Amino acid sequence: QVQLVESGGGLVQAGDSLRLSCPASGPIFAHYHMGWFRQAPGKEREFVAAISWSTGNTYYADSVKGRCTISRDNAKKTGYLQMNSLKPEDTAVYYCAVRIRSGLGYLPSHYDYWGQGTQVTVSS
Repeated sequence: QVQLVESGGGLVQAGDSLRLSCPASGPIFAHYHMGWFRQAPGKEREFVAAISWSTGNTYYADSVKGRCTISRDNAKKTGYLQMNSLKPEDTAVYYCAVRIRSGLGYLPSHYDYWGQGTQVTVSS
């Protein structure tokens, strides 16, 4: 069982930056992936980024590539999402998730454990 609790969201202006954190409790094994998703009102949950817990290899959605950086601290069992040059269209609830099966996942159904989400609101 893995528990995740996101933090770091808030209300910011366009062009600002935020760093989201996601500490994990419970066992985290090397083959796990951590992913970040977001869901705006009236829209489906969409993939933002993912990272391999063992290799640190990263993957990004085209919509955030170049503006977001996903990372993890193995010792702290914590994942991060650094978001720069935020836009109003980035407004959403952001979720971190853990995939316990091997291989990259980019759909919500690929992930097994979820946090409760943190709100990010970007004003123009």
